[in-house]
Amino acid sequence: MGLEMAPVATESSPEQQPEVAIYPLCRYYFGAKDARPCAGETAADRALRLKANFAARGLRTCVHGVLLVELSGHPHVLLLQVRNSSFLLPGGRLRPAEQDLQGLKRKLSSKLAAEDRNGDHHWQIGECIGMWWRSEFDARPFPYPPPNTRVSKECVKLFLVRLPMARQFVVPRNLKLLAVPLSQIHDNAQVYGPIISAIPNLLSKFSFNVVRD
Repeated sequence: MGLEMAPVATESSPEQQPEVAIYPLCRYYFGAKDARPCAGETAADRALRLKANFAARGLRTCVHGVLLVELSGHPHVLLLQVRNSSFLLPGGRLRPAEQDLQGLKRKLSSKLAAEDRNGDHHWQIGECIGMWWRSEFDARPFPYPPPNTRVSKECVKLFLVRLPMARQFVVPRNLKLLAVPLSQIHDNAQVYGPIISAIPNLLSKFSFNVVRD
């Protein structure tokens, strides 16, 4: 008796991708506020400070937002530029016992909004799209807990932030807010670092809906 192969079910259409609405850059307004103080510390001083904080508090957790806009028909990511050189995603370190979303809203308001102690500026935080781990504070981040490491020193989380149709961004004067195309940061770790340069891959599961009306 021969074996009979069961028919394989086929789908008439591919699985629906989650959709992200993005709006033209011209819909947003940009202003400036007082500069944030810069520590001015060396890399060695920073490493010593982070090691002391780890000894006192344990794992350092940082949360960052991925904010998307449309320009010239292409999705762009909003990045902060420091001293005309390094690029950062808006966000930062969580306080002890602070929740991810609460901390990210606080950091987004600190970096991108006017001073307002009475609200969170209605940030719409979406899903976590990626996590990275560092075995040491000066080590390269990995998208998984590094092997042969007893305790990771730092965890970095990226969250998709869904922007409204219009918004005002207010940035400290010693920072620049730039819209950088996905095609420019893709696989460009030399300029943007391993985390930012991985964002296009992380966003590949989403379908972009450019809303111009």
